[in-house]
Amino acid sequence: MNTKIIKTLLKKEMLDVFRDRKTVLMMLLVPVLLYPLVFLGALQVSAWVTSGMEEQEYRIAVETGDGGAFYGWLEQQGALWEKELEAKRTDGKEEKKEESKPGKEAEEEQDAYKIAVLDAAGIPDHEQALENEEIDVYVSVRQEDNKMHYDVYYLASTANSPYAADIVTDVLDGFREELTRKRVAEAGMDAEEILEPILYGKKNTASSEQSLGSMIGTILPFMLIVSLLMGTMYPAIDTTAGERERGTLETVLTLPVKNRDLLMAKFLTVAGIGMVSALLNILSMGGIAAYMYAMMDLQTEMEKIRMVKFLPAVLVCILAVFAFSLFLSAVTMCVTSFAKSYKEANNYITPLMLVVMFVGYIGFIPNLELSGGMSVMPVANICLLIKNIMVFKIDYGAIAAVLISNVSYAVLAILFLGRIYDSESLLFSDGKGGLQIFEKRGDMEKDGVPTVSDAVFVLALTFLLMMYVGGFLQMKAGLAGVFGTQMILLLVPLFLVVYTKRDIRRTYGFRGAGVRGYVGGVLVCAGMIFLNLVVSAGMVWLFPESAQNVETGFSDILGDNMTVALLVVALAPAVCEEMLFRGVVFHSLKGKYRAGISAAVTAALFGLFHMSLVKFLPTGLLGLVLCFVVWQTGSIYPAMLMHFLNNMFSVIVMFRQERLARIFPAFFRDSLSVTEGLLLAGIGGILIGIGIFVMRGRRKRIEPKSL
Repeated sequence: MNTKIIKTLLKKEMLDVFRDRKTVLMMLLVPVLLYPLVFLGALQVSAWVTSGMEEQEYRIAVETGDGGAFYGWLEQQGALWEKELEAKRTDGKEEKKEESKPGKEAEEEQDAYKIAVLDAAGIPDHEQALENEEIDVYVSVRQEDNKMHYDVYYLASTANSPYAADIVTDVLDGFREELTRKRVAEAGMDAEEILEPILYGKKNTASSEQSLGSMIGTILPFMLIVSLLMGTMYPAIDTTAGERERGTLETVLTLPVKNRDLLMAKFLTVAGIGMVSALLNILSMGGIAAYMYAMMDLQTEMEKIRMVKFLPAVLVCILAVFAFSLFLSAVTMCVTSFAKSYKEANNYITPLMLVVMFVGYIGFIPNLELSGGMSVMPVANICLLIKNIMVFKIDYGAIAAVLISNVSYAVLAILFLGRIYDSESLLFSDGKGGLQIFEKRGDMEKDGVPTVSDAVFVLALTFLLMMYVGGFLQMKAGLAGVFGTQMILLLVPLFLVVYTKRDIRRTYGFRGAGVRGYVGGVLVCAGMIFLNLVVSAGMVWLFPESAQNVETGFSDILGDNMTVALLVVALAPAVCEEMLFRGVVFHSLKGKYRAGISAAVTAALFGLFHMSLVKFLPTGLLGLVLCFVVWQTGSIYPAMLMHFLNNMFSVIVMFRQERLARIFPAFFRDSLSVTEGLLLAGIGGILIGIGIFVMRGRRKRIEPKSL
């Protein structure tokens, strides 16, 4: 790379970005002004709500079937609360009362409310009175089995009624306790000794810094992730889709500079702005935390917190945020590079935002450890790392895994981005990516394969139907439901192909493969079985709980008839899933992008489709190989055969596990030794190599020019 050229291009990109007011606003306005305003506004709203709760009068109607005992108790409690509220208004501050409930000394400050106690005799229909908001709570009283029963009626659809119901139940707790004490005393026993035979209390051994760090570590990761996403989104759009919309990208690409230099300048621009935005967010949040601490210190006698203890955690946090910024910038640029305008880029970026924010919520989940697979899971690893270091849990191995994995993902995304910039389809769109399914059918032209947008649409629709309809069918009908789910995968894409007048033969790859294609496919499939045994063992080690869930769920679906299971679990997916992924998805992508990129994207979607952490990598690798076989042979039939054989192996293993375990013990171990792993991987690699060699001549004879 030419450093001088990159600096010049970087300066140009920075100037272009900062000319866009949206970028400046999102980078400066949100962290510097919006966060403090939101925080102060939230405090003000909280104060208003608290004040409103104190000033609000709650109307409580009480029956007197107990001789008016609870009615009188509630009136007495209301009078005490009225005195407390009056003291607050006159003194301008809360006063601690010696007695908050009748007959009991209070050891801590109690809330006070304004209530109006009404005789229920004047209310003929309490449900109608609640509906009309004439009262907030109605308390009925009846005697049953020598005990008084109190039922608290309220209307959950109103604002005051549920709150008033909580007030009444709290008062009932005190009323019950007081009656219990009186009856114990009347029996000549010591109430304290009988009712409180033991005393207990909780003592927090965490330091004040750990307590504060726990609170901050729960909220801070999500806010940082959102702010980073917002900080990188607009510069990423501007440097990719924005430049295309302005018509300057073509000019830039014709300059005597290498694409990788241009790409590096754009990436450094987006990542740099994301880092600055993250720093500003950290400083802004730190300022808010310092302000809160100062206010609490002035108003209460709280334990001193040594903020200097957070300095190492903050430094590691900044380092982690920088690494994550590299990853997020690269991924965002990959997404926006496919857009032709700002509007289209915003549409593309929305799903990414939703996914990142959804995964970011993992920081709110308690007892989730940063270990194993979680340390290399994008987004989640950053959240858990920040959460841990804020409570001073320092694991240098986990820190290294998080930083290295994020930088590695960024490098992979940059390499993928480089392939995009090397593709002419970035500049010269051929119209193959538009959504045509909603166009008038009479205007559609016959022939060709579905567009990328149509393929994405039908894939999303199929996934939703599989989740809701297919999930319901599987719960109700077992294996028959699994077959119904496969029919969804088959029929929905087929309807798209027929409706949009696409060429079924080209879309699905319905053409002969020859003996070499099938033999090579079988050899590659056998090699993948050996290779995926090693990969699966590694995934089981990383995600043991997910592996257990997959095995349990698979065994529950199979039933007890191996022949039926082979037809439904092995053959049906081999046909239906291949027609969807290696047919519609792969060929639509290959119609616009290079075969390698199309295969990688199809494989990733195929892995995600199976919705399992432990199955993602093995399934993705299988999907990648299946795409390669379709590309080599020009036919989907060998891929269907491979898919069937792979599924058949899994079904036979489940039904004949004990017998096969005696013959091939290595196939059934959750963990493999290094020697066993290398041996299985070596056998798999040899078989795959032989299979590819067998298929090599087939592709050239079928499509010598197009590929």
